[in-house]
Parts: sequence; C-alpha cells; structure tokens
Amino acid sequence: MRRRLFVMLATAAVLLVAAVVRMSPVSAVASDPYAYKNVRIDGGGFVPGIIFNQTERNLIYARTDIGGAYRWNQSTKSWTPLLDWVGWDKWGYNGVISLATDPVQTNRVYAAVGMYTNSWDPNNGAILRSTDKGDTWQATALPFKLGGNMPGRGMGEALSVDPNDNRVLYFGAPNGNGLWRSTDYGATWAKVASFPNPGNYAQDPSDPNGYLSHKPGVVWVTYDPRSSTRGTPTKTIYVGVADKENTVYRTTDGGATWSRLAGQPTGYLAHKGVLDTVNGYLYIATSDTGGPYDGAKGDVWRYATATGAWTQISPVPSSSSDDYFGYSGLTIDRQNPGTIMVATQISWWPDVIFFRSTDSGATWTRVWDWTSYPNRSFRYKMDITENPWLTFGTNPQPPEVTPKLGWMTESLEIDPFDSNRMMYGTGATIYGTENLTQWDVSGGQFTIKPMAKGLEETAVLDLISPPSGAPLVSGLGDIGGFRHANLDAVPSMMFTQPNFTSTTSLDYAEKSPSIMVRAGNFTDADRPNDSHVAFSTDGGANWFQGSEPGGVNEGGTVAAAADGSRFVWAPRGVTPVYSVGYGNSWQQASGLPTDAVVESDRVNPMKFYGLSGGRLYVSTNGGATFTATAATGLPTSGKFKAVPGIEGDLWLAGDGGLWRSTNSGASFTKVSGITKSVNVGFGKAAPGGNYMAIFAVATIDGVTGLYRSDDAGSSWLRINDDKHQWGNMGEALTGDPRVYGRVYLGTNGRGIIYGDRTGPPVTVTPTVTPTVTPTVTVTPTVTPTVTPTTGTGCTATYKSGNAWQGGFQAEVSVQNTGSSAITGWKVTWTWPGDQKITQLWNGTPTQTGANVSVTNASYNGNLAANASTSFGFTASGAATSPTVACTPG
Repeated sequence: MRRRLFVMLATAAVLLVAAVVRMSPVSAVASDPYAYKNVRIDGGGFVPGIIFNQTERNLIYARTDIGGAYRWNQSTKSWTPLLDWVGWDKWGYNGVISLATDPVQTNRVYAAVGMYTNSWDPNNGAILRSTDKGDTWQATALPFKLGGNMPGRGMGEALSVDPNDNRVLYFGAPNGNGLWRSTDYGATWAKVASFPNPGNYAQDPSDPNGYLSHKPGVVWVTYDPRSSTRGTPTKTIYVGVADKENTVYRTTDGGATWSRLAGQPTGYLAHKGVLDTVNGYLYIATSDTGGPYDGAKGDVWRYATATGAWTQISPVPSSSSDDYFGYSGLTIDRQNPGTIMVATQISWWPDVIFFRSTDSGATWTRVWDWTSYPNRSFRYKMDITENPWLTFGTNPQPPEVTPKLGWMTESLEIDPFDSNRMMYGTGATIYGTENLTQWDVSGGQFTIKPMAKGLEETAVLDLISPPSGAPLVSGLGDIGGFRHANLDAVPSMMFTQPNFTSTTSLDYAEKSPSIMVRAGNFTDADRPNDSHVAFSTDGGANWFQGSEPGGVNEGGTVAAAADGSRFVWAPRGVTPVYSVGYGNSWQQASGLPTDAVVESDRVNPMKFYGLSGGRLYVSTNGGATFTATAATGLPTSGKFKAVPGIEGDLWLAGDGGLWRSTNSGASFTKVSGITKSVNVGFGKAAPGGNYMAIFAVATIDGVTGLYRSDDAGSSWLRINDDKHQWGNMGEALTGDPRVYGRVYLGTNGRGIIYGDRTGPPVTVTPTVTPTVTPTVTVTPTVTPTVTPTTGTGCTATYKSGNAWQGGFQAEVSVQNTGSSAITGWKVTWTWPGDQKITQLWNGTPTQTGANVSVTNASYNGNLAANASTSFGFTASGAATSPTVACTPG
C-alpha cells in the first residue's frame, strides 16, 4: 500500500505536523441488490430516429444520439431502455447512428453504434444484434468508428434488413468506408467492393477538431421487395449517399453492380429515401447540409420506378424566395400510400413546418398557415399537460408560440398499421398524435402530445440532495435543471429567472438548506443583462439573479457557505471571486487558480476549498484568500466533496484512485484497492452507523461500477450490476441524507438514475472519526477612513440589492465612528409596509410588526475605531430603502 503524510492543521496558522497513517485495506468486493429507476423528466434530448416494424403492430424503436436505444411498450405507452448494459469501456455504444427492425422474424433487431468518429471516442463502432427485441445483445466490432453524435446523424436509416431474405443486411458507413453487407443475420460483415461512392460531403472539411470534417458517407438503404420473392435476396435496392452531385444509387442485381440513378437532382443531399411499392414511387427529401442543426434550401422529389421519370414535388421549391429550409422527416401512410408527409430541415423561426399530401405530392397542405402577419392558423393543437416544462418557461410574441411544434425533426413517422398515429422526434422529446387524419377534415384539428415517457436523454452535470425540502435538485445540459419534489413525476418547469442553457454547478448551505446557488452557461450576446449565477432562498422553487464580474460566459463551479452567508464562485476562464450575501457584489479571491473546482466545508461557514492542477487550496476567511496545502500526489483534475457534519473531512475522486483527508486537505490518504474513481458522494448513514454512507463511481478489482461503503471506506459493496452500467456514468453523484442506501446518479444521455436497496436490512458498527480543530480567521471588511467622534458611536448605511416578484435583498454596513473600540452594535429601522425578513446573515434579527432590530453576531461585534462590518438579508414584500440607525453595544 502507498503511504501518505497525515497532517494536522494548527489553530491559528498553517502549521503542518506530519504523521504516517494507513487506511484499512479494502475487503473483497461484495454486492448489494438495488432497484433502479429514472428520476422522471421525459425526453430532454435529440431523437434522430423512430423506427416502426412494418409487419408487427406496435413494435416501435427509437434511437438517440447519446442516450442509447428504446423499445415502445404499448400497454403503458412508454419506452424501455435497451442499452443500459453498456459500460465505461464501450461508452460510445450509447450513440446510435442507425437501427433496423426485422420485418420477417420480428424478434430480431439491430443497432449500429459508436458516438464519435474523431478522437473523442477511443473505440471503433459496432453492429449490435438481438433475437429478443433488444433485451439482450451480441456485438460485432467494425474496423472503423461510427458517429451517433456527429453531423448528419439524422439522415438515414443506414442500417436495413432485406425484407425478402432477412439473413441479409446492408449498412452504410461514414468517412470513406462505403457500403457493407452481412449474409448471416449481422454476425459477420464485408465491404461491398462494387459500390462506387462512399460520399464526399463534410460540413467543414478543414475543421481541426475532426468534428465538422466528418463525412456522413452512405446514409440510407431502401429495398424494393417487388424485385424478388421471399427467401431470395432483394435485387433492386436504392442507396442514399452524402454527395451533392451523386446522391442516389441503385442495384438491380442484388448488389453485384451499382449505378448512379439517372436523371437525379443535384445540388442537395438526400436525407431520406422512402419507397411506395403500391404506386411505384421512390421519394427523396433533400437539404443543402447534413444537419441536424441547419439546412437553408432543399427539395422533395418523386421518382417513378417503372419509367425512370423524376418529378419535383417540393411544397416550397428551392427556387422560391420563400424556401429558407431543407427537407427531411419523410414518411408514407402505408394504409393509404398516396398520402405522404415531409418536414422542414430546419425552420427555427417561427417553427417547424409539416407538409401533407394525399395525392402523392401533387398538392400539399401545411400544418400551419399565415393569416395576417404575425398571426397564424393551425391544423393542430398541443397538449403538454404531462410534460409542462416543454414551454421552456418562455413567453414569445407572435408569430412564435410556446410550446414549439418542434425543431431538428429528422424523423417523422406514420404508423404503418394506423393512419391516425404519427410520432416525430425533436431536439427535446418525442411528440405524437393519435388522430392525425383530422388534418384532412375541413376546420378539424389533430392533437399533439408528448410521447416520451420512459425515454430519458438528459446529460446530467450536477446533483444535490439537501437534508430538507425537495429530495433532489438537478443541473442539466441543454435544459438547465429542475427541482424534483417527486422523483416519479415530471417537474412542472425547469429553472428560470435566469434560465441557463446548461447548469454546470449546484450547491446548498448545509446548515440552512433552503439557500441554494447555481451557475451555468448561456451566450452573453443573446442576454447581455443576465448573470451566470443565481440564488434561491426557498429550496430551489424560485430563483433570482446575482451580479457578476466582467468577462463571464460560462458558469464554472460555485459553492455556498455552510450557513448560506457567502459564496465562492469560479467561473470558467475568470479569476475566482467571493461574495458576502447573494452576489450583490463580488471580490476577487486571491491565491486560487482560474478554473479551480470549488467546494465549501459543510460545518465551518468561513472555510472553502479549491482543487486545481493536483493541488488542494483552502480558505479560512470566507473565500477572500486561499493557500495551497502541502498535500501531494493528487490527481491533476477530479471531483471532491466535504462530508456533512465533520469539519475538514474531504473525499477526492480522480484518475489513479480515491483519496481522503481528515484535516481540511493538509494531507490525503489514498484508499487501498481503488485504482480509479470518477465521483464521490454521501448519503444517510446505515442503521447503527454514525458516518455517512459513501457512494463512488470507481474501479475496484478491475471492475468499474457504482459502489457504496458504510464504514468510512474500509470496505465497499458494488450496488449496480452488468445490466445497469449506463455508459460513462458519474459526472454527477450524490446519496440521499434522508433515505439510507438511496443514490442519485447522473449519466451523459440517460438522465438521472436513482436506486434503492432491495436487500435485507443492515446494521453497522459506529465509525470513530477523528476530531479536527477548526481554524477560523475572520478578515473584517475595510471601508474608507472617517474622522472619529469622541467616545463611542456608530453609523449604519443601507444598500438595496436584487429584487424579484414578492421579495428583495439588501446589505447594511456598520461603522464605528467613535474614537474607542465597541464590543457590540444594534441597527434599527421601521418598514413602510408589510415587509418581513426571511433570511439574515452576519447578525441576529428581531422583528415586531414593522419594527426591526439587528444585533451583531458573535464574531463581528468588536469594532475598533473606524472599523466596519456588514450584514445582509432577504425579505418578502416590495423593495424599499428605510432609514436605519445604529447604536453601539
């Protein structure tokens, strides 16, 4: 075992006393059974593909770009995740670039997986195959990478099963790898050497990151089953290629030879190719980019398979000045094949447009029409009762509405068995309808509702579980985050006022958990008056903005003092700062590097910590100054947290292991047996125990999993299993301080997972925890010198802060104006209305009716001549500026 110096921090100065401490070896890893569910949000990310089986009713799959694949459960009208078994070693398998369901043996399903084709994903892609509708899988590795989260991921489907001979599958590959074929149900694959064009389009061929230079390649495969009989491979197959001059190819001899389809349109990419075998038409929907975020021009074409004639049937042709979008989301009503639909790719403003034709594209109607600008008429109505957050908290002006009909709608699918059911994917959810044909009724409206229950695709950046109030508060990518009062119900609204695109950090005051802070990202140019930090005094139900230093464009990390009296904030790329009160003003913190990860001590309100470059920094004066401790051997980056109830008790996760400090970071001891860890969190102690349960995403005995320790890290239990690995889990992690064993786990694309024990009751022996002597140094605030009066005296100055509906914030400065020191002070005022103090720091308030008095706290009553201090508060009611008076104690 590796040795570490165990260093005690002296009372008044940074005196280091060395001692050698050895932690108990980790015992053999046992397991503890758990039941896991998602904290319900519904959706939260892009769904590029929805795939209906053509021969089995209600067999429907959905693929996501970072969150795996799902199967529809008709009885519950919900989705079942299929790739939760994917672990850290193959995390990219959660990026699904294509999915195919077998129309002959409908238990068979296939998925082409791999998240990135550049260096971000270390693994090659694979074709997964299942014979039980996705309950279990086998994998065939490919000799190249796939890009389920790369540009062009909504084109397709590139993976397809031959409807005449289901042993045969084709797969279109990216980045010059061409077309591939399997003749043994996907077990082995070979490149189709005769296929002539691997596709040359890239959004930005010179992108040095290798992201926009990605070439989607061969993007869809469509069979004409009329060209052969059952049991014989299909002879006529159409293939779409990301090449603006050569976008459709065909074979008529089962793939032996291929040719560019004669007379085809040029200048655009065919996102979709769908065949109507009844009327003999191949339809293609084209756009000028691979999407999914852009597309400014495009067309819809119909190819007559019998004559070879092409007809442009664009609802708005690319030659029109009214065409500011490409086309995608192409579908046919298989019950009425003359009915087709297509979606815009992409129309951000004022909304996506769906077009519908009942005469094979000769004429079209729109899902909405302009009346007199800015007004529109609608063939649909939306009911988001089940997922009310889909308004995103916005209140747009006409012609825009909330919720939006959609965006990034690459997949729009009519149920082949039910003309009334349609589903479509957006950048946030799956929507659908069960009365689509009302579109065709004069004056009728069909109803659109979310159809995303069970499909959880959020990327989770931070989680907190306070000891009171809502059990969980989340920080999410793309949709900000939520206060989860009920884990099994969709919350009504994401964080607003301000709304962050992504919440990067959350914290609460351990001793006053209704006080919370969050930091996050948005584009400053879009909202120049908003701040990247926000505060709550009611447990996350309502938020108000703080101010911010200049240059902030990303939230970074933020920490709340144990009593909520102050905050330390390390915005991305900006010198860390601290604030007394709710961010009314910020001062630079000295000694802490830019981009440090900051956390607060959970007992001492004046103590904060920072981690940067393998060094642990500590502040004992509320974040004003930080000093690097003597601890060495720490990871260059990682995540760390302080244990509630024990000052200076820290756990640090990172490459190389898991570390613990019991002396405020002066020294750390490496936990034996853990070779790597991703994150660490704490929950309620086991029955009989007095040390909180520790949760860690870590590697023990070569197994990366989710672990729990009930004995301060001496032994560990694995609490997930091989069927529940959720890819690259662990960016966010916490236990529940109120429910023993409960864990909240953040994933990158599978939402928030929470687990509860299902095993027999446990009882543990109490753990003896070393006592740490606190080191508190309070630095008084210095204000301009004033000429003292004789004897004793003081003045108070009231400064208004942030205000919001129903409440406000203020700060009061107190200064000794006498020539002698004072040992206490009292500030008084009278409200003009019904204002009431709801929270106060750095003082002790008393309010009787409208009369308020505030006396000093134990640590800020002694003021030398000319010295000053301050206190702050929040109050309910209308903001006001009363006259304040000060008397010395």
